[in-house]
Amino acid sequence: DYATGKSGPAFDAARPVNNSRNNTGLQALPAVAPTFIWYPYGESAEFPQVGTGGRNAMAGPVYYTDMFPKDSRYPDFYNGKLFIYDWIRGWVKVVTMRENGDFDKMEPFMGSTRFNSLIDMETGPDGKLYILEYGSGWFSKNADAALSRIDYNGGNRAPKLSAIKIDKTTGALPFTVTASVEGSDPENDKVTYTWDLGGTKKESNEPTITHTFNTPGDYNISVEAKDSKNATAKSNAVAVYAGNESPVVTIDLVGNKTFYFPGRAVEYAVQVSDKDDPEAGKDLSGLVVSADYMEGSDRAAASPGHQVLTEAMIGRNLVMSLDCKSCHKTAEKSVGPSYTDVAKRYEKNTDAVSYLTQKIIKGGSGVWGEVAMPAHPTLKEGDARQIVSWIRTLAGSPTEGKSLPASGKINPTLNKPVLDRGRLYLSASYTDKGGTNIKPLTSDAVVTLRNNKMPFNGVQKMEGFTRMNVNGMAILLTPKTPGHFVIDDIDLSEITEASLAMSWLEPTIAGFTFELRLDGVDGQLIGTLKSTGGGAKGTREKPATGTVAGKITPVTDGKKHKLFVLSKPNDAKEPNFVALSSITFK
Repeated sequence: DYATGKSGPAFDAARPVNNSRNNTGLQALPAVAPTFIWYPYGESAEFPQVGTGGRNAMAGPVYYTDMFPKDSRYPDFYNGKLFIYDWIRGWVKVVTMRENGDFDKMEPFMGSTRFNSLIDMETGPDGKLYILEYGSGWFSKNADAALSRIDYNGGNRAPKLSAIKIDKTTGALPFTVTASVEGSDPENDKVTYTWDLGGTKKESNEPTITHTFNTPGDYNISVEAKDSKNATAKSNAVAVYAGNESPVVTIDLVGNKTFYFPGRAVEYAVQVSDKDDPEAGKDLSGLVVSADYMEGSDRAAASPGHQVLTEAMIGRNLVMSLDCKSCHKTAEKSVGPSYTDVAKRYEKNTDAVSYLTQKIIKGGSGVWGEVAMPAHPTLKEGDARQIVSWIRTLAGSPTEGKSLPASGKINPTLNKPVLDRGRLYLSASYTDKGGTNIKPLTSDAVVTLRNNKMPFNGVQKMEGFTRMNVNGMAILLTPKTPGHFVIDDIDLSEITEASLAMSWLEPTIAGFTFELRLDGVDGQLIGTLKSTGGGAKGTREKPATGTVAGKITPVTDGKKHKLFVLSKPNDAKEPNFVALSSITFK
């Protein structure tokens, strides 16, 4: 009764009735079915194999083998079984049911596979499962998001290969690389390897190979593994470049390396070194520095200015390394038109990038006179596109942006409103000069600083605490017994104080004590935050709020640490809890 705030009688689960004045359908409803599978945040006595932690249970299909082609369906073992999965916990289970549909048993499906937040699962007409993974980050364009098909591989199984590891991907001539891969065979058959070294094939019985490139250029390295029954598996390809070693770019920050503090400038300095060019650190004409401030870890929405500038820088240096300078100059006409004239002619042409890219690769004549432009068939399309990117900047397009200086101070929010989950991204890219027929190479560096007010969305490791998600915010509920949670890899340099934001419905009797320790529950104690209890009473619509603060012993080793936040009630008989939503460092 919303007028009085009092609850009415409980519904009869066997004969539920919906007598709402807004109901236009049936009033007498079917009996409520008992819960099939259920589990809490903590351990489940009924279903121990589901694990602990956050939860988001989802049901997939019941599998019937007679509905699918024999040559592609799963084995009869799965006939009549229910597939279930959990978005948070990352598992898939297969449930066997009794003849009447009751639960019989549960077992893992692909138990050694970690799924990246499954959000959908369907059976295709071929009898194979198709799964959709959201990816590991929230509200992000995740690199590990995927649509995948799960095949059943019966009989002899192909070897398994890990991703190729290469000791270095660029280098001056002669360029020697060592490539390795971890290979195994499910039946323990002998495995042989065929390495593709940029078109050169080499056979080997070992999963490691060393090769020297003596001609400049781009090369792709991959390997195929074959077992004694001729089943094969092929690795990914890794690109290397022989003839030039990538420069090294670093961004140094003064002060804390994890957090920014609104209103306090961030001081930075970009350093560049290049084995092929001792003067690289002095001549920074190939350097682009930019900053972005946005919410969360998704940089897809970042300003495109840095990318535009970097592509243009690469394109400029590519021009200097090729034969282009024999016929063209930047601002003056030569055998061919100046690059500036080309930029102005195609400034408003929407097809200019693709047209000019193909013109560079295929050559042509008749546009600027009778002198033919030679083709460059060995030039990669991506490289030609970067040359076009540089040429177009010569028209003075306002989209080209400006680089920040190599060192300086910036406002951490770039004069934008402060966001609780706002992050400052400071990026630097440097393109070296290359050489005659030697492609210039680019290296970059990015540092990220987060708000000194840190919500708990990224906290996964905890003991005793219960995690809830409210409107996209992670809330940690204190246990009645001692417990802890962990904040991974943060820099506590120059931090002298911390405070926890908390809320509650019923005020605690004696409050809680929170200890801050480094790298373990028994690690160095650097701070104690103690609440005394009491306070106003809250409601579900508007909980009471408060903070508990304390001084922190300075951490001066300059390293990142795991911060363990230990909690215990000040009274062992404390009946109430508090909900923690963020920690602020000062």
